[in-house]
Parts: sequence; C-alpha cells; structure tokens
Amino acid sequence: MTPPLLPVAEALARILAGVVPVEAETVAIDAAAGRTLAADLPAVRTQPPFVTSAMDGYAVRGEDVTTMPVRLRVVGESAAGRGWRGRLGPGEALRIFTGAPMPDGADSIVIQEDTRAEGDHVVVLEANPPGRYVRGSGLDFREGDVLLREGERLDGWRTALAAAGGHPRLSVRRRPRVAILATGDELVRPGEPASWDQIVASNGLALAALAREAGAEAIDLGIAGDSFSELEAAIARARDARADLLVTLGGASVGDHDLMQSALVRQGLDLGFWRVAIRPGKPLMHGRLGPMAVIGLPGNPVSSVVCGLVFVRPLIRALQGDPSAAADRSEPALLGTDLPANDTRQDYLRARLDTAPDRLPVVHPAPRQDSSMLSVLASAEALLIREPHAPAAKAGDPCRILRLDRTL
Repeated sequence: MTPPLLPVAEALARILAGVVPVEAETVAIDAAAGRTLAADLPAVRTQPPFVTSAMDGYAVRGEDVTTMPVRLRVVGESAAGRGWRGRLGPGEALRIFTGAPMPDGADSIVIQEDTRAEGDHVVVLEANPPGRYVRGSGLDFREGDVLLREGERLDGWRTALAAAGGHPRLSVRRRPRVAILATGDELVRPGEPASWDQIVASNGLALAALAREAGAEAIDLGIAGDSFSELEAAIARARDARADLLVTLGGASVGDHDLMQSALVRQGLDLGFWRVAIRPGKPLMHGRLGPMAVIGLPGNPVSSVVCGLVFVRPLIRALQGDPSAAADRSEPALLGTDLPANDTRQDYLRARLDTAPDRLPVVHPAPRQDSSMLSVLASAEALLIREPHAPAAKAGDPCRILRLDRTL
C-alpha cells in the first residue's frame, strides 16, 4: 500500500531527529572561515588592552583646557605601536594618533582640527569634555568574555573577532562528507558524447555547490546506470569514502526503472519515508544505512535543487552542530499576480522579485513551472511558498518567499 504524503515540516523534523554532529578538529584561524565552532570561544585577552585615542590630536588634562584658548607644551608623541611612556603634567600636552595609548594623567583628546601648532607648543582653540574620543580598556571585550558560541558559523567578521580575542587556532566541526550519486541510463557527464535518447547530468553539480556552500565536503560518486550491480557498487564507494550523508539523484520512487530504493534496502537501508507533500519533489526518500544518512532526491533538476534547499542544506548544518539548522529562513513578501487555490502539496514556485527599500518585495512567479526547466530556476531570485490547501490569492496579498542565494 502506498504511504500517505508526509507534510514538509514533519519530513524535515524526521530528517533532523537524532542527528549527531560530526567530530571536532583544530584548524588555523586563516582556514576557519565557513566552518562551525565546536565549543564556546572565550577571549584570552582584553580588547583594547589599554586606554586608547579614537582620533588624531592631542592628549590633555581636562583641568588644563577649561578656558579657551590655552597654550600647552608638547612633551612627546604617542602612535599606534609606539606608545609614549610617562605621565602628563600640568600645562602639558602629548601629540597622539588614532589607536595609540593614552598617557597617564590625561583624560581627554583635543582633535587636531581644533588646535594650532606653535613650535614645541600647541594652542588649543576648542576643547572637549573628559572622556571624549577616549576608548577605555576592554571597550570591545575583556579576557574571559564568551565571544562566540558553539554552533556559530564563522564568516569573515566572526573570524576577525576570534583573532582579536587572541586565538591563532580554532576548534571547529570537520566538514561533513556528502557523497552525491546520479542515477539513470539516460545520463552522461558534461562533454561526453550523448546518444539521441540521453541527457547531460546536471543535478550533481548543483547539489555539490549547495553542499559546499553549507560547509560540507562534496564527493562525486559519478553516474550509476539502472542496474543493481552498478547501484550497489556506488553505495559501496560511499561507504568506503566514510560519507556522513549519501545524496542520490533519481530512482527514488517505485517505478519499474526506479531501482535506487530497492538497491539501498538490499544493502541494509533503514527506510524512514519516501513520499512528501511538496511540489516539486514528491518522491523524496530518507533513511539510514548504518552510520550514514541517506536522502534520495527526485531526478528532475528543479525538484532536486528545491529539495536540496529545503531538506539537504538543513541536514548538513545540523551535522555541523548548528542549533538553528531547522530555522524558518523564509520572509514576508507581497504577491505580484493572482494565484489559484493550491492542492494538497506545499508549492515552491520559481519567481523574480521587485524590491524597494521602503516596502516588502513583490514576487512574480514564472509563468512556466515545469520541474525539468533549469533555465527558469537559473533566472529566479526566490521561491514563492504556498501552503497546502491555500485559497486563491490576489495581487497584493501577503505571502512568504525563500530567497535563492546568488553568492556562489
């Protein structure tokens, strides 16, 4: 008996249930961007470690600049990395530059625009209250403060924060190994000769890019034809590669030529489900093969990419210990066209956006939504999400979209 269609939210919850993050490894900080922290990261130094000037000018004592103008003797210079050691006395000023240590005794900065130099003296024309343009020690953080939390993904600015906190190396989750297998006698690799009844395998490239963007290592298992021997040999390659996740493309259903599910079951697959109430992508399969998670995606290119975004990407993030792996990343928008009522499946319509800074984006679904059309997907800026049984909607009605990442 054919099982009922599983709602998208329940399918994702089952995929993420019980996921154990991959083990940690230590990497140099210049190799840490894109990785996920395996432990909280405390600062091992205070930033800034001393009181500094926030502007170029002169360090002065507030009590010396209560009446303008005032003439002060310049006793030295403090620059970043070349601080002046000493104590500022009455009637004295210190030439100072941005980022340089403040001298003892000084409590204010007079910016250079408000002064006039006269030999070894400076005339202060306008002063500031004590503390102005002065950065206190620990303004950013102090030794022992937790800078970043376990599960945070390291982008450029988080990596810079870790470096400023005194860390040359970081404990991160290793990159999950994602093995990608295309299946079908109709497929050939790009550049290979194709007969009249064959097409170029393209889905694997999209899923590999998606996996890498999510922080994984993508392993290309090639193309397996529609035979148990080829499929089982490819499954063995995934095991040999110690893949954390096997993503198969095509053959996940139960048609006469859809052998992937049967081949996996013959190899010991603990099948969780294989039908989801999603369009495109209904014949989606999930299970476990020993320690390796398995997601079987449909063979249609758009179906595989959409399901990759909805299911594979969150699983890769969960394998890295990301606590927000299951977070809803959709956002509000407004319909740019009328839409009919939806049926029992959750729709992800390829769409373009009209955006302006003072309003929600307006979303225009493509007139053709066939799941084989990569050209429509490549020109789309977002997926318009329509819930099962959504009523007919008018242009201007609220809706939700999932933006498509164009950073790759």
